[in-house]
Amino acid sequence: MSELLAVAFITVLAVISPGPDFAMITRNSYAYGARSGLMSAFGIACGVQVHVIYTLFGIALLIVQSPLLFTLMKLAGAGYLVYLGWRSLRSHGALQVSEAHGAAPSPFAAWRSGFLTNALNPKTMLFVVATYTQLVQPGSPLSHGIGYGLFISAAHWLWFSLVALFFSAPPVRHRLLAYQRHVDRLLGVALIGLGAALAMTGITA
Repeated sequence: MSELLAVAFITVLAVISPGPDFAMITRNSYAYGARSGLMSAFGIACGVQVHVIYTLFGIALLIVQSPLLFTLMKLAGAGYLVYLGWRSLRSHGALQVSEAHGAAPSPFAAWRSGFLTNALNPKTMLFVVATYTQLVQPGSPLSHGIGYGLFISAAHWLWFSLVALFFSAPPVRHRLLAYQRHVDRLLGVALIGLGAALAMTGITA
């Protein structure tokens, strides 16, 4: 029980802290509506499972201990965030709420944006590795590890679904879309800044 509570506490803190996932969900939800936001949230939850799976098989420890592999993964994630930010900066749309829904990406495209944002984020990798290596006791059944992974994904899905529903609510969307170019540029700068910070962050002991 203490192990479960520790995993739950750290997961909640990690999920609600602002980061690339939050910026991406905000953009997709206010610009395209609840469906895109919710599919992106589901993509984030699936992206978490990528980290969980290779952590359970011990691959994550190899990545952390190999500067080259970690750097390549870090740069891939940073590059994707910069790409998302650049797209937001270059957005010329003056969407209305009704038009935003029609211009929404396909459910798969929305899911993919959430999945890639999380799966390519080495900070999520380090969080999952730290959770499993520091909190889960050696000799714990594999079923416990799988259960913790499902809990971490569920926590991401629930939180970012709430974020998506908030930013896709009509009053919020009307207000944000009225200042869409400013919001797009703010989110674009935030995503590029996160990507740049991620690229420059070294491995800490």
